[in-house]
Formats: sequence, structure tokens, C-alpha cells
Amino acid sequence: MASDVPAFLPPSSPRPPRARDTTSEFSELAQKIHASGLMRRRYGYYWAKLVALPVAYAVAVTVFLIVGDTWWQLLVAVGFAVLFTQTAFLGHDAAHRQIFRSGRWNDWTSLIIGDLFVGMSYGWWQHKHTRHHANPNKDGADPDIELPVISFTPAQAAKRRNPVTAWAIAHQGVFFFPILLLEGLSLHASSVRRVFSREPIDRRWVEILFILLRLGGYLALVFVVLSPGIAFAFLGVQLGVFGFYMGVAFAPNHKGMPLVPRDAKLDFLRRQVLMSRNVRGTKFLDVALGGLNYQIEHHLFPSMPRPHLRRAAPIISAYCQERGVTYTQTGLFESYGIVLRYINRVGLGQSDPFDCPLVAQRSAL
Repeated sequence: MASDVPAFLPPSSPRPPRARDTTSEFSELAQKIHASGLMRRRYGYYWAKLVALPVAYAVAVTVFLIVGDTWWQLLVAVGFAVLFTQTAFLGHDAAHRQIFRSGRWNDWTSLIIGDLFVGMSYGWWQHKHTRHHANPNKDGADPDIELPVISFTPAQAAKRRNPVTAWAIAHQGVFFFPILLLEGLSLHASSVRRVFSREPIDRRWVEILFILLRLGGYLALVFVVLSPGIAFAFLGVQLGVFGFYMGVAFAPNHKGMPLVPRDAKLDFLRRQVLMSRNVRGTKFLDVALGGLNYQIEHHLFPSMPRPHLRRAAPIISAYCQERGVTYTQTGLFESYGIVLRYINRVGLGQSDPFDCPLVAQRSAL
């Protein structure tokens, strides 16, 4: 990519200069992936995580009780935040049908993990995340680029004409990471709001029960064991680190990649690959980011078990290279730099687009 500024794909483009039907390209790739065995279930891997989950929570609560009413609890709060984020990653896997063949088993696993262990509504998240997967970075369709405090398109920035908000938007790159400290509180609030709203949601009373047990029980534990000052500090650190961790795990995936106009029509392969970014790293990074660093593979094959994503990446990268489809991969900190420069340029009203991969691919006609 030439620069880190917002790009819009053209609303309509001629067919690529290939005799191959683009609708068959993903099918060919899918055959390769299935033949390689990368879609098979990893029951041992996931059962180990599911069994370890309540054990990890029991250990965390035990440490919390042993440390008692001291300021050392702020370190325990960081540990809770990491545990909750890793739990959310596991719930994400279940929601994408990565764990079990049965959709019902995956749904109930997501409900228990998301609502009872993390305090986030599975129904709210599923509705939002499904829309994102269907249309990543598509204007008016992807909820992940429709945020109240950050503008991801020039049109969004232009709408905020109030002098205070205009100044904040112009400096939004500076505020991006600090704002993530509030993301944890926002996730819980959005979940509670959704389960008590009139919007349709499956298993509403199960979700209400699980969320009330999780949030109410957690607050009761904190305020019974800790004095008010330490309790509020504990919750502030835990929620802040949780939100920050969730934010930095999801931020590199699509922000700063080409944006898609409402009326654009793209084949599935290009719609998912051109709008997504992978993050290079070791297996430790795979664990730290919950496999989200293989965003291209995840978007193409959402039900692929997490431990297979690393093996699928070179296959998909080579396939895209053969067909002239840009496969974007960066380092972790490089990706954050791209995101910050991108939202800064949007906030300053600089809407000159860079040469997006699809335009470059089809301009040869």
C-alpha cells in the first residue's frame, strides 16, 4: 500500500483480466484447505481449554482472597483482566463453531463462557459480529467502523461539526489507545442494554440470569473482601486493562485497510482478503491475540479451529499470490502505526485515497 489514508473501493468494477470465474476461486481454495485436513475438529485442544477454564477462575479467586484488602490487589486485577480476555477469545471460537460439530453445543458453550464467565452478552455480540464478517469495512454495513467516539471514514468526521468534537476528531489518533481503557466498561454496558431491550434475542432469560450472576457476584466479591477505595481501584484497573487488551487484539485486523462503498459488489475471496490484515509473530503472539492475528484465514474460514490458522496461512498466501490478490501482513507494532496514521488522516479531513489492491488489480484492463 502506498500510504496510510482512507481508501474506498470503486462501486462497480469490470471483471478481472482472467478467464477464471472469480466465484469459483474461493471454492478451489476451500477444496485445498479441506483436503489438507485443516477444517477437522481439535477436540483435545478445546476440551483441555474448557476444563482448564473453571480451574483458572478458581485459582484467580483463591489468590484474590489470599491477597486480601491490600493494594497488591491491583496486580491481581491485571491478572483477572488477562484471564477474562483469554476467556473471551475462547468464547469467540465457540461462537464461530470451531469447537463442536453441533451448533447447539457451540451456542451453549458461547453462552456460558460469554455471559457467565466474562459478563458479555453472546446474543448481542453474535448479532454485531455476524454483520462484521459479512461485510468487513463496508460503509453502512460493518458495525465495527460505526463507533460513537472514533471516525473511520471522512464522511463520519465531516458530520461532527461541533467545535469540541471537531477538535477531538482532529486529534483522535492521540486519544485512540487511552479510549480503549473504557472499552471494557462499554462492552458490559452494551451487553446489559441489549438483553434488557425490546430487540429480539434468543434465550433472553438465560442471558439475563447469567449476566446478573456474573456481574452481581463479581461486584459482591470485590466489595465484601476489599475496602471501598481499593475495591474501586481494583475494578478500574481490571476494566481498563481488559478493555485495552481486547482493543489492541482487534484493532490491527481491519483498521486502515480499504473501505467499501455501500453499493460495491465483490466476490467472497476478495471481500475478505483485501479488507483484512494479518500480524506476523511467534506462537506466543498467537496465544496472546487469540489467533486473531490470522485475520485473513479467520475471515475466509471462520469455523477453522484456532490452532490450524498458522498452518493455513502459507497455503492461502500462496494461493492469493498466484491470483494477484493482495495478501497483507505486517508486524504488530507496524500495524498499530498504520491504524494511528490512518485515523489521524481521517480526523484531519484528508480523504485522498491510496491505490487500493483491487483498483491496482483491475486497472490493467
